[in-house]
Amino acid sequence: MAYFAQQSVNAISLGFLYALIGLGYTMVYGVLTMINFAHGDLFMLGAFVCLLLVTFSPVALPFPVLLVLVMAIIGGLGVLIERLAYRPLRQAPRVSAVITALGCGLVISNVTLSISPYSRAMPEVFDDRYFNVLGVGVSLLQLLIIGVSLALMVGLDVLIYRTRFGMALRAVAFDAKTVPLMGISVNRIISLTFLIGTGLGGAAGMLYGMAFPVISASMGVLVGWKAFIAAVIGGIGNIRGAVLGGFILGTVEIFSVAMLPSTYRDLISYSLLLVILIFKPYGILGRAPNVKV
Repeated sequence: MAYFAQQSVNAISLGFLYALIGLGYTMVYGVLTMINFAHGDLFMLGAFVCLLLVTFSPVALPFPVLLVLVMAIIGGLGVLIERLAYRPLRQAPRVSAVITALGCGLVISNVTLSISPYSRAMPEVFDDRYFNVLGVGVSLLQLLIIGVSLALMVGLDVLIYRTRFGMALRAVAFDAKTVPLMGISVNRIISLTFLIGTGLGGAAGMLYGMAFPVISASMGVLVGWKAFIAAVIGGIGNIRGAVLGGFILGTVEIFSVAMLPSTYRDLISYSLLLVILIFKPYGILGRAPNVKV
């Protein structure tokens, strides 16, 4: 039971990280119905921005300040990519936006690779400690990951479903051609969506780099694809579905490694995606779009 409880704590913390990254995918898809394939590389960049801030800051930055700075920098970069790369192609064929997103991701990863061709060790942001709760070891870092991720998710849920901005965002996702007639700036809503979504990805990159303190330019590819899988499992375009998918994927990965050889982890994860999509083509919480004929 203690072993099961220990793995459950690990699964929860990993699930929160996947959910944070998956939220960026699902927010952009919900508004633009496109997959931002550069999101995984922006997640990776969040870890490197944290590394640079910790390494070169003349003063020791506290964790909250560091988190806000990383989210602001990555969110601003996401807005810049949307403005320069995605907005001119908004009326173009869908494949053009997909290729552009892949190109942006390749540019980010290769620029990072040219600057840092080798893996880097993430320095300690704070002194980590371990607690023993009923025979289960829980680190302060795990509690921090769970607490920060939960706060960001609850804040996002309130923002989407309880504020005027959230109402405008849902209106744009429902009918982007009609909402300008109601005084809503579609470009402004989309820019803010990229700011929030990529900011969450940057926060996840920072937390992931602290939890697995060896970062590299290629880390965004595998982790980004898994977070995309989490969003699809939960229902791409559904905020709560991305959270659910993150927890499902995190649980499957942790317990598959705990009970089977680690080489089976990715096989089980991708097989899970195929099985769920066979029975739920739009994901667990996803719904088929209504099309007027």
